[in-house]
Amino acid sequence: MMSGDQRSATSKKYQGGFFSSIFSSLFGTREMRILILGLDGAGKTTILYRLQVGEVVTTIPTIGFNVETVTYKNLKFQVWDLGGQTSIRPYWRCYYSNTDAVIYVVDSCDRDRIGISKSELVAMLEEEELKKAILVVFANKQDMEQAMTPTEVANSLGLPALKDRRWQIFKTSATKGTGLDEAMEWLVESLKSRQ
Repeated sequence: MMSGDQRSATSKKYQGGFFSSIFSSLFGTREMRILILGLDGAGKTTILYRLQVGEVVTTIPTIGFNVETVTYKNLKFQVWDLGGQTSIRPYWRCYYSNTDAVIYVVDSCDRDRIGISKSELVAMLEEEELKKAILVVFANKQDMEQAMTPTEVANSLGLPALKDRRWQIFKTSATKGTGLDEAMEWLVESLKSRQ
């Protein structure tokens, strides 16, 4: 997590099931709309299914979208994973309405396209329908030796210059599951404190 101080994400296996259902029955469940966005090949779909089923599933490039419901810490998320290919990105804005948070996934090894990733992020954050959305950036593929650090990713995306938006960046590996739990904890707390 980075925002002033940076620390390495520790991995815990995503825990749902029994405790989540008890928590939900005691305190109720509120559904939140989350978009998972980022360029093609960043790991968006792997993250979605890692959060939903707790393991890596075989994925193919998303043409269009995947939508799943994920329950975490008494919050029910309707998670929209939108394809990141060049031809699909213009359609992202069709899904912005009523979005509570955006998980923006960056391939930390893809130095050649970090500028494109920044351009897409900047354009997205300028959209009126996302003005109040919380931003969580996953600096993904951190298990790879050539990965940029979360600080490098944050600076390349221009995150420190963001004003009037709650954001955080996390060091993640979708395939290993590292950093996802910490990121979801932060997101849940941020959404709860906003209400």
